Amino acid sequence: MAKVQNPTTTTLGYALFATRWLQAPLYFGLVAAQGVYVYKFFKELWTLILMCVSGHATETYVMLAVLKLVDVVMIANLLIMVIVGGYETFVSRIGLQGHRDQPEWLSHVNSNVLKVKLATAIVGISSVHLLQMFVDVHHTSHHALLWGTVIHMAFIASAAILAYMSGPMVAHTDRAHADRSPATPAHVSHPQEHERGDRQQEKPDPEAPAATPALPRQTDADADAEARIRAAGFPARKLLEDFDEQHPRGFDREAVARLGKADFVTARRNVVFVGPPGTGKTHLAVALGVRACQAGHRVLFATAAAWAARLADARAAGRLDAELTALDDHPLLIVDEVGYTPLDPATAGLFFQLVAHRYERASLIVTSDRPLGRWEEVFGPSAPALTDRLAHHADVVRLDGDSYRTRRATSAWAD
Repeated sequence: MAKVQNPTTTTLGYALFATRWLQAPLYFGLVAAQGVYVYKFFKELWTLILMCVSGHATETYVMLAVLKLVDVVMIANLLIMVIVGGYETFVSRIGLQGHRDQPEWLSHVNSNVLKVKLATAIVGISSVHLLQMFVDVHHTSHHALLWGTVIHMAFIASAAILAYMSGPMVAHTDRAHADRSPATPAHVSHPQEHERGDRQQEKPDPEAPAATPALPRQTDADADAEARIRAAGFPARKLLEDFDEQHPRGFDREAVARLGKADFVTARRNVVFVGPPGTGKTHLAVALGVRACQAGHRVLFATAAAWAARLADARAAGRLDAELTALDDHPLLIVDEVGYTPLDPATAGLFFQLVAHRYERASLIVTSDRPLGRWEEVFGPSAPALTDRLAHHADVVRLDGDSYRTRRATSAWAD
């Protein structure tokens, strides 16, 4: 059970957290500085062109001028990395998910990654400066050349130390999250999941990790990922690589491949799989959950009926708000089989509170046998507000086709 925080303490905490917006003008100031570098770049380029056209440009001058342009560009790259990455990390999330020009590094940036990238960028800039000194060695004093080399090596050593330290720091963070994970998922105790548990007992997962001396020793990262996968409460381990892409008559393969990077969890977006029974919705939901666990995120899986029972128990005990807050420790929740069990208005209201609480705060994966436009059949009057929040930042993937289980049963009968 999560501890209910003191309202005064919570208010003070929110007030302190809001002070992060004081940094926003600093980043816009860096944007202005970037404009200065743009002006400097074109001024240097124009001077180089004039010197070349007039015939006064020697080979050494051209090389030095080009190195100056490269230097300006690298510093501008450093600025944009600090502006975008720093703002995203320390001020507020930037909603770029799905943008075709979204930087690759932005999807997994954090303070450790940002420090390492900044250090390597500084090493690159220092390398250009040192190269300029060597190219113009006849006009560079030995004292300046010596100290330029020493400073450059110091930058290299600092970057190497930061890169080395960032690995253990990330691993320590993952282990701390794994230590806080429950030994078994809380929703298993609910009777609504007995059928899923029976299926799991009837057919053990052949891919489940077995403790045997013959296996190679797992790394700390692999062990942490396995701990998160076990704590997630998946009915079985499903992988994207095992999904039969030829079975559904149609679905967005590119969207599923993109979601497989687990960037949607970092971006706090949702995923909704819609389609008839047996088309692979649960398989894809579990597979994305496994990818999220491997990416370092904590995940919880349950059917809609199990989530309903869990939230109803919390409400009956007078701790619904505390339960929703406790679930914030899991960046991804998976709600399977929405629409398979009818919900009364009170239970529909609980689902609305779950979706509203996690809106733009954490991610949900939902599977359903009916499109969002028909969710009033399940949630009643709560459906419009619920689907509005769920779909606002969501990838909706439609799967069309016949039931995979029915097809296999029919094929076996025919044989």
